[in-house]
Amino acid sequence: MASILSDRQRDDLHKSILDYLHNAGFSKTCDSLRQEVPDLADFVPDTDSTTNNLLVKKWTSVIRMQRKILELEARLASTQEELTTFSKDGAKRTNKDWLPSTAPKRSLSGHRDKINAVSFHPLYSILASASVDATVKIWDWETGEMERTLKGHTKSVTDCDFNSDGKMLGAFTPSILLWNVTEEYTNFATLRGHEHSISSVRFIPGNTRLASSSRDETVRVWDVQTSHCIKVIRAHEEWIRCAIPSLDGRLLLTCSDDHTARITDIESGTMKIEMRGHDNRVESAVFVPAASIPAVRELVAQPGSATLSKADSLAVSFAMTASRDKTIKLWDSIHGHCLWTFVGHDGWVQALAFHPDGKHMLSVGDDHMMRIWDLSTGRCTRKIEAHKPFTQCISWGHVPVKESQSDDLERSVNVIATGGTDELVKIWCP
Repeated sequence: MASILSDRQRDDLHKSILDYLHNAGFSKTCDSLRQEVPDLADFVPDTDSTTNNLLVKKWTSVIRMQRKILELEARLASTQEELTTFSKDGAKRTNKDWLPSTAPKRSLSGHRDKINAVSFHPLYSILASASVDATVKIWDWETGEMERTLKGHTKSVTDCDFNSDGKMLGAFTPSILLWNVTEEYTNFATLRGHEHSISSVRFIPGNTRLASSSRDETVRVWDVQTSHCIKVIRAHEEWIRCAIPSLDGRLLLTCSDDHTARITDIESGTMKIEMRGHDNRVESAVFVPAASIPAVRELVAQPGSATLSKADSLAVSFAMTASRDKTIKLWDSIHGHCLWTFVGHDGWVQALAFHPDGKHMLSVGDDHMMRIWDLSTGRCTRKIEAHKPFTQCISWGHVPVKESQSDDLERSVNVIATGGTDELVKIWCP
């Protein structure tokens, strides 16, 4: 093969290799190379020579250049994605098909320990984050400014949730604290009754009740106005990780350390369906939203019907579970059958979120990755490094925000928040 180096370049390369081998103590290899290159048989490395440490210098330059190329490629991808949110005349527009790319829009720092949960306000560009540092922080996610810190919790705050009109925020440690958003986040109620740490809290549609799950193996239903516990449901025999109400407020989807997810009738406390199939603790469970049901039916080749239309409209036909067995499972929540297993994470899967377009699902886990799944094929189409070492939570908000000071220029934007053990909340948006 013809050499692409000139005689001088080849000579300098040989001398720099000999210099490296000599300085590194590879004397036998150095002597062998001298024998192979007779012109350099008498070459002795010189610290004042231009070839001294030349190979090392070139190698470190290549590494720096590679890093710079990767940084520029990431910036180019981010810029290209940003351009997709502009129309031909340069005006900002909503991108309904937007998906997160390689880098977050901003990182919010302020917590002193890992982030357990994030929750978007349904009307404004407000985000709540709950942390092991025993605080809830309120952020303006558009500007990245921290607006206030809610104190009063005595231990790690493991979850937080705005109600549907955004007037109340629920968060908890050993007890549940309710905050009045419209009155400067005044703590107006404290709900006590669980006998162990609380895992999740969710407002039940109608905003008059909320459901909480706990390590005490119960789900409690609370009356918001009176602060009384009005029902105790023993849905599992081990730690209950979450309790998610259905859209009509009649059913609860729960998951547990017993490796199962279950659907329970709130009024009677009767278990309707058990979903068993994971090989480890189930960290999260969610009903598949109505917008995603067509893609899910395409995935499992299960067409809809008139008899299933009501269940589809109430978003109780299917459920997704995320587990420490590193998988996500899709379930027929009417019959309890596992229909599909999403495989790809290299660690515990912690949380799930759905794209409003109904075509994609997002997952985060202890492999520090956020993965994006095509619901109609079951394939992971993109993976993004979110937090190190672990990504704990994710939330998708479809939030109306102001383009400027004029109320006439409001728009809706897709936005994602993630939290991790790196003590950061990250915002991903167009």
